[in-house]
Amino acid sequence: MDAAKAANPWELYGPGQRRTLLFILFLTGTSNYADRNVIGVLLEPIKAEFGVSDTMLGLLTGLAFAIFYVTVGLPIAWLADRGNRKKIIVWSLTVWSIMTALCGVAQNFWQLALARVGVGAGEAGAVPPAQSLIADYYPPEQRAGALGVYMMSSMAGYIIGMTAGGWVAQHYGWREAFLVIGLPGFLLAVAAHFVLREPRLQAGFAVAPEATEDARQSIKLLLAKPAYRNIVYALVVYFLMAYGALVFTASFMIRVHGLTVAEAGGLFGIMSAVGAVVGNLGGGKLGDYLAKRDIAWVAKFPGLALIAALPLYVGSFAMGSVALMIPLSLIGGILLTGAVPTIFAALHVICGSKRRAMAVALAFFFANLIGLGLGPVLAGAISDHMAQIYGPAEGLRYALMIMSLTFLPAGIFMLRAAKYLKSDLEE
Repeated sequence: MDAAKAANPWELYGPGQRRTLLFILFLTGTSNYADRNVIGVLLEPIKAEFGVSDTMLGLLTGLAFAIFYVTVGLPIAWLADRGNRKKIIVWSLTVWSIMTALCGVAQNFWQLALARVGVGAGEAGAVPPAQSLIADYYPPEQRAGALGVYMMSSMAGYIIGMTAGGWVAQHYGWREAFLVIGLPGFLLAVAAHFVLREPRLQAGFAVAPEATEDARQSIKLLLAKPAYRNIVYALVVYFLMAYGALVFTASFMIRVHGLTVAEAGGLFGIMSAVGAVVGNLGGGKLGDYLAKRDIAWVAKFPGLALIAALPLYVGSFAMGSVALMIPLSLIGGILLTGAVPTIFAALHVICGSKRRAMAVALAFFFANLIGLGLGPVLAGAISDHMAQIYGPAEGLRYALMIMSLTFLPAGIFMLRAAKYLKSDLEE
Protein backbone atom coordinates (compact mmCIF):
# COMPACT_ATOMS: atom_id res chain seq x y z
CA MET A 1 0.00 0.00 0.00
CA ASP A 2 1.06 3.60 -0.64
CA ALA A 3 2.53 5.01 2.58
CA ALA A 4 0.33 8.10 2.22
CA LYS A 5 -2.81 5.93 2.36
CA ALA A 6 -1.68 3.67 5.22
CA ALA A 7 -3.46 4.31 8.52
CA ASN A 8 -1.33 1.79 10.41
CA PRO A 9 2.31 0.73 9.94
CA TRP A 10 1.43 -2.89 9.10
CA GLU A 11 -0.51 -1.64 6.07
CA LEU A 12 2.81 -0.67 4.47
CA TYR A 13 3.62 -4.35 3.83
CA GLY A 14 1.95 -7.11 1.86
CA PRO A 15 1.77 -10.72 3.10
CA GLY A 16 4.85 -11.78 1.13
CA GLN A 17 6.98 -8.92 2.41
CA ARG A 18 5.85 -9.58 5.97
CA ARG A 19 6.98 -13.19 5.68
CA THR A 20 10.38 -12.07 4.37
CA LEU A 21 10.83 -9.56 7.18
CA LEU A 22 9.75 -12.13 9.77
CA PHE A 23 12.15 -14.69 8.28
CA ILE A 24 15.13 -12.34 8.69
CA LEU A 25 14.09 -11.58 12.28
CA PHE A 26 13.76 -15.33 12.83
CA LEU A 27 17.34 -15.82 11.61
CA THR A 28 18.67 -13.05 13.88
CA GLY A 29 16.85 -14.66 16.80
CA THR A 30 18.32 -18.03 15.86
CA SER A 31 21.83 -16.55 15.89
CA ASN A 32 21.06 -14.90 19.22
CA TYR A 33 20.03 -18.13 20.93
CA ALA A 34 22.66 -20.32 19.25
CA ASP A 35 25.42 -18.02 20.51
CA ARG A 36 23.82 -17.87 23.95
CA ASN A 37 23.15 -21.58 24.39
CA VAL A 38 26.08 -23.34 22.71
CA ILE A 39 27.88 -23.17 26.03
CA GLY A 40 25.34 -25.61 27.47
CA VAL A 41 26.79 -28.55 25.54
CA LEU A 42 30.36 -27.40 26.23
CA LEU A 43 30.18 -27.32 30.03
CA GLU A 44 31.71 -30.76 30.58
CA PRO A 45 34.87 -30.17 28.47
CA ILE A 46 35.21 -26.65 29.95
CA LYS A 47 34.86 -28.12 33.46
CA ALA A 48 37.51 -30.71 32.66
CA GLU A 49 40.00 -28.21 31.23
CA PHE A 50 39.66 -25.45 33.82
CA GLY A 51 38.83 -27.66 36.83
CA VAL A 52 35.85 -25.63 38.07
CA SER A 53 32.77 -26.64 40.09
CA ASP A 54 29.14 -26.80 38.92
CA THR A 55 28.50 -23.58 40.84
CA MET A 56 31.18 -21.82 38.78
CA LEU A 57 29.69 -23.27 35.59
CA GLY A 58 26.34 -21.86 36.69
CA LEU A 59 28.01 -18.48 37.16
CA LEU A 60 29.47 -18.72 33.66
CA THR A 61 26.16 -19.57 31.99
CA GLY A 62 24.01 -17.35 34.21
CA LEU A 63 25.26 -14.20 35.93
CA ALA A 64 28.25 -13.64 33.63
CA PHE A 65 25.81 -13.43 30.73
CA ALA A 66 22.83 -11.84 32.45
CA ILE A 67 24.42 -8.87 34.26
CA PHE A 68 25.32 -6.89 31.15
CA TYR A 69 22.35 -8.29 29.22
CA VAL A 70 19.92 -6.66 31.63
CA THR A 71 22.04 -3.55 32.31
CA VAL A 72 22.33 -2.63 28.65
CA GLY A 73 18.82 -3.85 27.76
CA LEU A 74 16.80 -0.97 29.23
CA PRO A 75 18.64 1.93 27.55
CA ILE A 76 18.63 0.02 24.25
CA ALA A 77 14.88 -0.52 24.60
CA TRP A 78 14.40 3.20 25.29
CA LEU A 79 16.25 3.92 22.03
CA ALA A 80 14.24 1.25 20.19
CA ASP A 81 10.96 2.90 21.20
CA ARG A 82 12.19 6.16 19.65
CA GLY A 83 14.75 5.36 16.96
CA ASN A 84 15.79 3.01 14.17
CA ARG A 85 15.19 -0.53 15.37
CA LYS A 86 16.79 -2.07 12.29
CA LYS A 87 20.14 -0.41 13.03
CA ILE A 88 19.99 -1.52 16.66
CA ILE A 89 19.46 -5.15 15.62
CA VAL A 90 22.27 -5.05 13.03
CA TRP A 91 24.84 -3.57 15.42
CA SER A 92 23.81 -5.86 18.28
CA LEU A 93 24.13 -8.91 16.03
CA THR A 94 27.64 -7.84 15.05
CA VAL A 95 28.71 -7.40 18.68
CA TRP A 96 27.42 -10.73 20.00
CA SER A 97 28.95 -12.59 17.05
CA ILE A 98 32.38 -11.06 17.79
CA MET A 99 32.14 -11.88 21.48
CA THR A 100 31.04 -15.49 20.85
CA ALA A 101 34.07 -15.98 18.60
CA LEU A 102 36.26 -14.51 21.36
CA CYS A 103 34.94 -17.19 23.75
CA GLY A 104 36.75 -19.65 21.51
CA VAL A 105 40.16 -18.06 22.11
CA ALA A 106 39.85 -17.71 25.90
CA GLN A 107 42.92 -19.10 27.69
CA ASN A 108 41.44 -19.32 31.20
CA PHE A 109 38.08 -19.40 32.96
CA TRP A 110 37.93 -15.66 33.67
CA GLN A 111 38.70 -14.70 30.09
CA LEU A 112 35.84 -16.94 29.03
CA ALA A 113 33.56 -15.33 31.63
CA LEU A 114 34.49 -11.85 30.36
CA ALA A 115 33.71 -12.85 26.77
CA ARG A 116 30.34 -14.17 27.96
CA VAL A 117 29.67 -10.77 29.51
CA GLY A 118 30.24 -9.30 26.04
CA VAL A 119 27.83 -11.80 24.47
CA GLY A 120 25.17 -10.68 26.96
CA ALA A 121 25.81 -7.00 26.24
CA GLY A 122 25.39 -7.58 22.50
CA GLU A 123 22.29 -9.73 22.78
CA ALA A 124 20.52 -7.07 24.86
CA GLY A 125 19.60 -5.46 21.53
CA ALA A 126 18.03 -8.58 20.03
CA VAL A 127 14.54 -9.43 21.28
CA PRO A 128 12.90 -6.12 22.35
CA PRO A 129 13.51 -4.27 19.03
CA ALA A 130 12.55 -7.41 17.06
CA GLN A 131 9.25 -7.86 18.91
CA SER A 132 8.55 -4.15 18.52
CA LEU A 133 9.07 -4.43 14.75
CA ILE A 134 6.82 -7.49 14.53
CA ALA A 135 4.07 -5.54 16.31
CA ASP A 136 4.38 -2.91 13.54
CA TYR A 137 4.65 -5.44 10.71
CA TYR A 138 1.53 -7.42 11.75
CA PRO A 139 -2.00 -6.34 12.81
CA PRO A 140 -3.12 -7.26 16.36
CA GLU A 141 -5.18 -10.28 15.29
CA GLN A 142 -2.12 -11.89 13.65
CA ARG A 143 0.56 -11.05 16.23
CA ALA A 144 0.47 -14.19 18.38
CA GLY A 145 1.01 -16.33 15.29
CA ALA A 146 3.86 -14.09 14.06
CA LEU A 147 5.41 -14.04 17.52
CA GLY A 148 5.09 -17.83 17.60
CA VAL A 149 7.19 -18.08 14.44
CA TYR A 150 9.74 -15.63 15.85
CA MET A 151 9.83 -17.47 19.18
CA MET A 152 10.75 -20.65 17.33
CA SER A 153 14.11 -18.98 16.79
CA SER A 154 14.92 -19.60 20.46
CA MET A 155 14.57 -23.33 19.97
CA ALA A 156 16.19 -23.24 16.52
CA GLY A 157 19.18 -21.51 18.07
CA TYR A 158 19.17 -23.95 20.96
CA ILE A 159 19.15 -26.85 18.52
CA ILE A 160 21.97 -25.44 16.39
CA GLY A 161 24.01 -24.57 19.45
CA MET A 162 23.53 -28.02 20.95
CA THR A 163 23.81 -30.21 17.85
CA ALA A 164 26.40 -28.32 15.80
CA GLY A 165 28.26 -27.18 18.90
CA GLY A 166 28.27 -30.69 20.33
CA TRP A 167 29.46 -32.27 17.09
CA VAL A 168 32.25 -29.74 16.58
CA ALA A 169 33.32 -30.03 20.23
CA GLN A 170 33.36 -33.83 20.02
CA HIS A 171 35.54 -33.89 16.89
CA TYR A 172 37.60 -30.71 17.07
CA GLY A 173 37.28 -29.14 20.55
CA TRP A 174 35.12 -26.75 22.53
CA ARG A 175 36.97 -23.62 21.35
CA GLU A 176 36.29 -24.46 17.72
CA ALA A 177 32.58 -24.87 18.57
CA PHE A 178 32.39 -21.23 19.70
CA LEU A 179 34.05 -20.09 16.46
CA VAL A 180 31.76 -22.15 14.22
CA ILE A 181 28.63 -20.85 15.96
CA GLY A 182 29.73 -17.21 16.23
CA LEU A 183 31.30 -16.31 12.90
CA PRO A 184 28.21 -16.77 10.61
CA GLY A 185 26.58 -13.86 12.45
CA PHE A 186 28.64 -11.40 10.43
CA LEU A 187 27.01 -12.52 7.16
CA LEU A 188 23.57 -12.38 8.76
CA ALA A 189 24.22 -8.80 9.93
CA VAL A 190 24.80 -7.80 6.30
CA ALA A 191 21.55 -9.49 5.22
CA ALA A 192 19.59 -7.81 8.02
CA HIS A 193 20.96 -4.41 7.02
CA PHE A 194 19.68 -4.74 3.45
CA VAL A 195 16.38 -6.58 4.05
CA LEU A 196 14.81 -5.27 7.27
CA ARG A 197 12.60 -2.17 7.13
CA GLU A 198 11.94 0.52 9.73
CA PRO A 199 8.33 1.78 9.40
CA ARG A 200 9.25 4.95 11.29
CA LEU A 201 11.21 6.14 8.27
CA GLN A 202 7.92 6.32 6.35
CA ALA A 203 5.93 9.53 6.48
CA GLY A 204 3.30 9.47 9.20
CA PHE A 205 4.86 6.75 11.34
CA ALA A 206 7.83 8.56 12.87
CA VAL A 207 7.70 8.85 16.66
CA ALA A 208 6.55 12.38 17.46
CA PRO A 209 8.66 14.02 20.21
CA GLU A 210 5.58 15.17 22.08
CA ALA A 211 4.15 11.62 22.06
CA THR A 212 7.15 9.98 23.67
CA GLU A 213 7.74 9.21 27.32
CA ASP A 214 11.00 9.26 29.19
CA ALA A 215 12.24 5.88 30.43
CA ARG A 216 11.20 6.51 34.04
CA GLN A 217 7.66 7.41 33.03
CA SER A 218 7.32 4.34 30.78
CA ILE A 219 8.54 2.03 33.54
CA LYS A 220 6.21 3.64 36.09
CA LEU A 221 3.15 3.26 33.84
CA LEU A 222 3.97 -0.36 33.04
CA LEU A 223 4.55 -1.41 36.65
CA ALA A 224 1.28 0.26 37.66
CA LYS A 225 -0.62 -2.42 35.71
CA PRO A 226 -1.42 -5.56 37.77
CA ALA A 227 -1.52 -7.71 34.63
CA TYR A 228 1.95 -6.55 33.58
CA ARG A 229 3.41 -7.18 37.06
CA ASN A 230 2.03 -10.72 37.15
CA ILE A 231 3.40 -11.45 33.66
CA VAL A 232 6.82 -10.28 34.84
CA TYR A 233 6.57 -12.44 37.99
CA ALA A 234 5.67 -15.44 35.81
CA LEU A 235 8.60 -14.84 33.45
CA VAL A 236 11.06 -14.50 36.34
CA VAL A 237 10.07 -17.84 37.87
CA TYR A 238 9.76 -19.50 34.45
CA PHE A 239 13.27 -18.37 33.47
CA LEU A 240 14.74 -19.93 36.62
CA MET A 241 14.12 -23.33 35.07
CA ALA A 242 13.42 -22.94 31.35
CA TYR A 243 16.32 -20.60 30.55
CA GLY A 244 18.38 -21.25 33.66
CA ALA A 245 18.59 -24.73 35.12
CA LEU A 246 17.78 -26.52 31.84
CA VAL A 247 21.24 -25.51 30.60
CA PHE A 248 22.42 -28.57 32.55
CA THR A 249 20.23 -31.00 30.56
CA ALA A 250 23.06 -32.10 28.26
CA SER A 251 25.33 -32.56 31.28
CA PHE A 252 22.53 -34.62 32.89
CA MET A 253 22.39 -36.93 29.87
CA ILE A 254 26.16 -37.33 29.91
CA ARG A 255 26.54 -37.98 33.65
CA VAL A 256 23.39 -39.98 34.37
CA HIS A 257 22.76 -41.84 31.11
CA GLY A 258 26.33 -42.14 29.82
CA LEU A 259 25.92 -40.31 26.51
CA THR A 260 28.83 -38.64 24.73
CA VAL A 261 28.93 -34.87 24.22
CA ALA A 262 27.84 -35.24 20.58
CA GLU A 263 25.06 -37.73 21.46
CA ALA A 264 23.69 -35.55 24.27
CA GLY A 265 23.76 -32.42 22.12
CA GLY A 266 22.16 -34.19 19.15
CA LEU A 267 19.41 -35.89 21.14
CA PHE A 268 18.50 -32.79 23.10
CA GLY A 269 18.61 -30.79 19.87
CA ILE A 270 16.12 -33.10 18.16
CA MET A 271 13.80 -33.02 21.16
CA SER A 272 14.01 -29.25 21.22
CA ALA A 273 13.29 -29.07 17.47
CA VAL A 274 10.08 -31.05 17.75
CA GLY A 275 9.01 -29.09 20.81
CA ALA A 276 9.78 -25.79 19.09
CA VAL A 277 7.80 -26.49 15.92
CA VAL A 278 4.76 -27.99 17.62
CA GLY A 279 4.82 -25.69 20.65
CA ASN A 280 5.56 -22.29 19.13
CA LEU A 281 3.47 -22.66 15.97
CA GLY A 282 0.66 -24.48 17.75
CA GLY A 283 0.74 -22.19 20.77
CA GLY A 284 0.78 -19.06 18.61
CA LYS A 285 -2.13 -20.20 16.45
CA LEU A 286 -4.10 -21.39 19.47
CA GLY A 287 -3.42 -18.04 21.15
CA ASP A 288 -4.80 -16.15 18.13
CA TYR A 289 -7.90 -18.38 18.10
CA LEU A 290 -8.58 -18.06 21.81
CA ALA A 291 -7.94 -14.30 21.79
CA LYS A 292 -10.78 -13.82 19.29
CA ARG A 293 -13.14 -15.53 21.74
CA ASP A 294 -11.83 -13.91 24.91
CA ILE A 295 -8.66 -11.79 25.13
CA ALA A 296 -8.02 -13.09 28.67
CA TRP A 297 -7.10 -16.49 27.19
CA VAL A 298 -3.73 -15.15 26.02
CA ALA A 299 -2.81 -15.23 29.73
CA LYS A 300 -4.96 -18.20 30.81
CA PHE A 301 -3.57 -20.62 28.23
CA PRO A 302 0.13 -20.24 29.17
CA GLY A 303 -0.80 -20.43 32.85
CA LEU A 304 -2.45 -23.82 32.39
CA ALA A 305 0.36 -25.04 30.11
CA LEU A 306 3.07 -24.20 32.65
CA ILE A 307 1.27 -25.99 35.46
CA ALA A 308 0.76 -29.07 33.27
CA ALA A 309 4.50 -29.13 32.41
CA LEU A 310 5.55 -29.58 36.05
CA PRO A 311 4.86 -33.31 36.55
CA LEU A 312 6.21 -34.09 33.10
CA TYR A 313 9.61 -32.56 33.81
CA VAL A 314 9.90 -34.02 37.30
CA GLY A 315 9.05 -37.41 35.84
CA SER A 316 11.51 -37.07 32.96
CA PHE A 317 14.45 -36.41 35.30
CA ALA A 318 13.36 -39.26 37.59
CA MET A 319 13.42 -41.85 34.80
CA GLY A 320 16.17 -44.48 34.78
CA SER A 321 16.77 -44.49 31.02
CA VAL A 322 16.89 -42.05 28.12
CA ALA A 323 14.10 -43.96 26.35
CA LEU A 324 11.74 -43.24 29.25
CA MET A 325 12.96 -39.68 29.67
CA ILE A 326 12.39 -38.59 26.06
CA PRO A 327 8.55 -38.72 25.76
CA LEU A 328 7.94 -36.96 29.07
CA SER A 329 10.52 -34.26 28.36
CA LEU A 330 9.21 -33.82 24.81
CA ILE A 331 5.60 -33.26 25.86
CA GLY A 332 6.76 -30.92 28.63
CA GLY A 333 8.86 -29.00 26.13
CA ILE A 334 5.87 -28.59 23.79
CA LEU A 335 3.84 -27.11 26.64
CA LEU A 336 6.66 -24.74 27.63
CA THR A 337 7.35 -23.46 24.13
CA GLY A 338 3.64 -23.25 23.40
CA ALA A 339 3.18 -20.93 26.37
CA VAL A 340 5.80 -18.37 25.34
CA PRO A 341 4.14 -16.72 22.28
CA THR A 342 0.91 -16.11 24.17
CA ILE A 343 2.78 -14.76 27.21
CA PHE A 344 4.28 -12.05 25.02
CA ALA A 345 1.04 -11.55 23.10
CA ALA A 346 -0.55 -10.82 26.48
CA LEU A 347 2.24 -8.37 27.25
CA HIS A 348 1.69 -6.49 23.97
CA VAL A 349 -2.05 -6.26 24.69
CA ILE A 350 -1.41 -4.13 27.77
CA CYS A 351 1.85 -2.26 27.14
CA GLY A 352 0.75 0.54 24.79
CA SER A 353 2.22 1.18 21.34
CA LYS A 354 4.81 3.77 22.40
CA ARG A 355 6.47 1.55 25.03
CA ARG A 356 6.53 -1.87 23.33
CA ALA A 357 10.29 -2.36 23.38
CA MET A 358 10.51 -1.03 26.93
CA ALA A 359 7.77 -3.45 28.07
CA VAL A 360 9.70 -6.40 26.64
CA ALA A 361 13.09 -5.17 27.90
CA LEU A 362 11.79 -4.45 31.42
CA ALA A 363 10.28 -7.92 31.60
CA PHE A 364 13.56 -9.37 30.38
CA PHE A 365 15.48 -7.22 32.86
CA PHE A 366 13.90 -8.97 35.82
CA ALA A 367 13.51 -12.37 34.12
CA ASN A 368 17.13 -12.54 32.99
CA LEU A 369 18.76 -10.95 36.03
CA ILE A 370 16.90 -13.16 38.50
CA GLY A 371 15.78 -16.12 36.39
CA LEU A 372 18.57 -16.62 33.86
CA GLY A 373 21.18 -15.05 36.16
CA LEU A 374 20.43 -17.13 39.25
CA GLY A 375 18.83 -20.23 37.69
CA PRO A 376 22.05 -21.96 36.59
CA VAL A 377 23.89 -20.83 39.74
CA LEU A 378 21.10 -22.14 41.98
CA ALA A 379 20.87 -25.41 40.07
CA GLY A 380 24.66 -25.78 40.19
CA ALA A 381 24.78 -25.06 43.92
CA ILE A 382 22.02 -27.59 44.64
CA SER A 383 23.82 -30.11 42.43
CA ASP A 384 27.14 -29.58 44.27
CA HIS A 385 25.40 -29.97 47.63
CA MET A 386 23.51 -33.09 46.59
CA ALA A 387 26.67 -34.54 45.00
CA GLN A 388 28.31 -34.66 48.43
CA ILE A 389 25.54 -37.05 49.51
CA TYR A 390 24.53 -38.92 46.36
CA GLY A 391 27.42 -38.39 43.93
CA PRO A 392 27.69 -36.01 40.94
CA ALA A 393 25.22 -37.86 38.69
CA GLU A 394 22.38 -38.25 41.19
CA GLY A 395 23.11 -34.84 42.66
CA LEU A 396 22.38 -33.22 39.30
CA ARG A 397 19.24 -35.34 38.91
CA TYR A 398 17.80 -34.13 42.23
CA ALA A 399 18.78 -30.51 41.46
CA LEU A 400 16.84 -30.50 38.18
CA MET A 401 13.82 -32.18 39.77
CA ILE A 402 13.75 -29.55 42.52
CA MET A 403 14.14 -26.70 40.04
CA SER A 404 11.20 -28.04 37.97
CA LEU A 405 8.86 -27.04 40.81
CA THR A 406 9.16 -23.41 39.63
CA PHE A 407 6.63 -24.07 36.85
CA LEU A 408 3.78 -24.12 39.38
CA PRO A 409 4.11 -20.52 40.63
CA ALA A 410 4.84 -19.36 37.07
CA GLY A 411 1.52 -20.78 35.92
CA ILE A 412 -0.35 -19.29 38.87
CA PHE A 413 1.03 -15.82 38.10
CA MET A 414 -0.22 -16.06 34.49
CA LEU A 415 -3.69 -17.07 35.69
CA ARG A 416 -3.67 -14.03 37.97
CA ALA A 417 -2.62 -11.83 35.05
CA ALA A 418 -5.67 -13.06 33.10
CA LYS A 419 -7.98 -11.53 35.74
CA TYR A 420 -6.60 -8.04 35.08
CA LEU A 421 -5.95 -8.26 31.34
CA LYS A 422 -9.12 -6.56 30.11
CA SER A 423 -8.93 -3.69 32.60
CA ASP A 424 -5.27 -3.09 31.74
CA LEU A 425 -5.75 -3.30 27.98
CA GLU A 426 -4.12 -0.51 26.00
CA GLU A 427 -3.68 -0.11 22.22
